[in-house]
Amino acid sequence: MSAEAPSPAPMPPRPRPPIAKPVAKTNRAQIIVFTLLTLLLSAVTVIGGRLWLRNSETLVFAVGDASGPEAKFVAKLATVLKSNSSRLRLKIAPNPDNAKALAQFDRRDASLAILRTDARVPPRARTIAILEHDVVLVLSPGGKKIKSLSELKKKRIAVVGNGENSVNFVRSALEIADSPDAAQRVQQAPPNTPFDKLFASGFAAVIAIEHASKIVKDKTYEQYAKRAGGFTLNAIDAAKALARKYPAISEETVSTGMLSSSPAIPDDEVDTIGLEWLLVAQSSMSTTTAAELARIIYENKAELALDDGFASKIEPAATDKDAFIVAHQGAAEYINDDTKSFMDRYSDLMYLGAAALSIIGSIFAAIYTKITRVAPEKASELAGKILDIGERVEHATCAEHLDELQDELEAILRGAVIGLRDGTVSGDGMDTFKLGYELVRDEIALRRDHLKRHPATPDENLVVVKAANG
Repeated sequence: MSAEAPSPAPMPPRPRPPIAKPVAKTNRAQIIVFTLLTLLLSAVTVIGGRLWLRNSETLVFAVGDASGPEAKFVAKLATVLKSNSSRLRLKIAPNPDNAKALAQFDRRDASLAILRTDARVPPRARTIAILEHDVVLVLSPGGKKIKSLSELKKKRIAVVGNGENSVNFVRSALEIADSPDAAQRVQQAPPNTPFDKLFASGFAAVIAIEHASKIVKDKTYEQYAKRAGGFTLNAIDAAKALARKYPAISEETVSTGMLSSSPAIPDDEVDTIGLEWLLVAQSSMSTTTAAELARIIYENKAELALDDGFASKIEPAATDKDAFIVAHQGAAEYINDDTKSFMDRYSDLMYLGAAALSIIGSIFAAIYTKITRVAPEKASELAGKILDIGERVEHATCAEHLDELQDELEAILRGAVIGLRDGTVSGDGMDTFKLGYELVRDEIALRRDHLKRHPATPDENLVVVKAANG
């Protein structure tokens, strides 16, 4: 009697595959790190841009005697530049006198200098501003009036002013520089000598070359006027002709009561000649730098005036092409209100900067994405997993197997839907995914119907078991 064949052991249920979960989109710690790096990059870019636009520029300013008004003005200008947070800085280069300062400027060893128009003008000098006017005062003793320039040329003259330069200027203006007795007829007055003593010593005229701003504040002339005899201020009848003949000379007017209010001297306006003190820059100075320097000077006139009155009435440079010293282009643009706006000046640089930042940002974003994110899985790759399930459907021998395969298929579908929402799955190959899903789903349904119509018999199971045991 044959032994009863053991019943086949039931197959253990296969565990349900877990629902596919999308890979984490980002790492939280890396997000924080790269967010901070992004902010740092932005801050560095902004600060670097501002520093680049406002990079400081040092200008060498040649000056003469340290105790002179020019040096004092430059010291004040340096202070004003700092107080206005200007990108410009001054390096003061002292010289024994103004002639040597101009020589330094002429050698291009200095960017800025101050000159009086009777000085030798360096060919590359361009005017930034008119700092001061020197007025020529022709004085005679008591009521002895000098009627004409021709009469003045015949007299013995004492010159009160800026040293030998003023003496040479008077000799040139009066056209007696080449005269044999020029040195005797036009002499420099000893410093601080009162006018009445000069007249008493034999001088028929005194020519004083004074800062116009100093004359207004100085009471010396009023004190001289009240002394015995006083003095007379004479007009220069040929002032217009002299100014036309010598470009360095300017036409000036001494207003009523300018020298003395009581008694009023002059009692009416008097025409004369004069000279100008100019702040000049090298022609090679950039337009932007010259315009900013001009702006600082014109907008801070009160802070730049000296106690003795020098530079108390700063005027814009003459922008005419026939000016004695042509205005610097940057100063002329500011004076004529033709300075370029920020956008006009830096638009090209801004466009280039934006393009550069765009490229840097793209590279940074690519690195950020590469490190902190897993590349999204393509839908077409998920379709391959679905087709693998389809191949296993053919070998399913029971409804349980089909249920497991159905669960796997649905898990892939749910994972794809969640991934599309979270960005871990891309829509690339979605048509293939959809076609594969529908195909495998239909295969499972067909296989399920087939197994229902053709259930496995016990004998078949027995044979399988025996074959396995044999």
